[in-house]
Amino acid sequence: MSEDNKPSGPDLTQGVSPADFADGKLLGHVGEEQVLLIQLGSEILAIDAFCSHYHGPLAEGLVVGDTIRCPWHHACFALRSGEAVRPPALNALAIWQVERESDRIFVYRKREEPKEAPPATSRRAGGLPDRIVVVGGGAAGFAAAEMLRREGFASLITMISDDGAPPVDRPNLSKDYLAGQAPEDWVPLRPDDFYADVGIELRLNTSAASIDLKERKVVLANGGLVPFDRLLLATGAEPVRLQIPGADQPHVHMLRTLADSRAIIAGAAGAKRALVIGASFIGLEVAASLRARNLEVHVVAPEQRPMERILGAEMGDFVRSLHEEHGVIFHLQDTVTRLDGKRATLKSGAAIEADLVVVGIGVRPRVALAEQAGLATDRGVTVDAYLETSVPGIFAAGDIARWPDTHSKANIRVEHWVVAERQGQTAARNMLGQRERYDAVPFFWSQHYDVPINYVGHAESWDEIKVDGSIAGKDCLVRYKQQGRVLAVASIYRDLANLEAELAMERGS
Repeated sequence: MSEDNKPSGPDLTQGVSPADFADGKLLGHVGEEQVLLIQLGSEILAIDAFCSHYHGPLAEGLVVGDTIRCPWHHACFALRSGEAVRPPALNALAIWQVERESDRIFVYRKREEPKEAPPATSRRAGGLPDRIVVVGGGAAGFAAAEMLRREGFASLITMISDDGAPPVDRPNLSKDYLAGQAPEDWVPLRPDDFYADVGIELRLNTSAASIDLKERKVVLANGGLVPFDRLLLATGAEPVRLQIPGADQPHVHMLRTLADSRAIIAGAAGAKRALVIGASFIGLEVAASLRARNLEVHVVAPEQRPMERILGAEMGDFVRSLHEEHGVIFHLQDTVTRLDGKRATLKSGAAIEADLVVVGIGVRPRVALAEQAGLATDRGVTVDAYLETSVPGIFAAGDIARWPDTHSKANIRVEHWVVAERQGQTAARNMLGQRERYDAVPFFWSQHYDVPINYVGHAESWDEIKVDGSIAGKDCLVRYKQQGRVLAVASIYRDLANLEAELAMERGS
């Protein structure tokens, strides 16, 4: 083992003292494995030290009750069982056995996995559905199906997905995987054999055409019928297509699926210059990834500064300067009017020759299935606090769901990966009759080169932006306020403060 990879902290097999703890935590190791000790009153608990999502350091996280939250992407784990109780983490962590001798604390081994008792849902005498159908193979659909099995639901689960690949870690498609810094075997959320192993019928390359409410069946585009007792619509969003001459050429791409990301990677292999149309989060993450592949990158967008509508002017200017430092060339307050072969003509009259074009001008919720069935819609599918639609037994989650958000005190629809996963899990429990309100604070992260931006809350408008620290110095907490009330918080390298802001919003403080 190299010096850089040596485990940190004391050897827990040699024992530590309660006085060694700082803020109730102590990072140590057993052999080459890192272990985090947590002090809860008189109790000492021990858990794996790194998040099972992207290996975030839990020693830098936030302990809330008997759980710990990851500082990077706000996953949450139960300290007594190791269970991943909040996405984006899906895999549990190991719990370590703590032993006390006099005033010393020792850890030698992992705790043996207890034989699990059947969850409450599998012990109920009746009232459970026999057949649950999930339409959609993205974050919300996968999280729902996986949670149904975790909750002990033993009957039929069918996932209908028009994608050709099993559910994938979509954020990676525009970040590390696209940049060539993550292998493809990191991209699937679960191995291909997972679905058969747990009894989830996954139908890929399959489209749902309509919903027969009277017969409680999903009608497939190929004429097939899939009956359901409970139905989850998790159809997600689709990229807005560029409506200009030449937009249908083979070197012009959008990014939503694994196949899209593969196609962009293949196009980048022989390209020298790329054009990204749109300065959205996806567009700029693509720009950063293509710069990592040493392509010259131009970004064309109509706004004055990137992401100003979401992050404000100062953060928008910072994001622009960050990309310019890495060689990205911006053409703002401009649009592409036509693509003639590899020549892109701009409204300003300028032209850009590009071997590869990626369009990132936004997405639209896929609500046609819900509208055809007569479900209530309002720029998305309207759901109640339990994610149930206007038709009993039919739920919606993810990019299509517009729900009553207790924090912003408005009905909102949010297109974020973590929100979709959390909603999928809540919808799963509610399809089993648990009546759990969805009240999680929205969260997303975006990565630009080595700079992460974390964002909690939801602010469609604000009358004040308060900056603590320095945005330009990449060390800040930015609060977005309306009439003195904090609606959202963005941060750069202030992960613990971001977690604390999330907790404050949850508690209404």
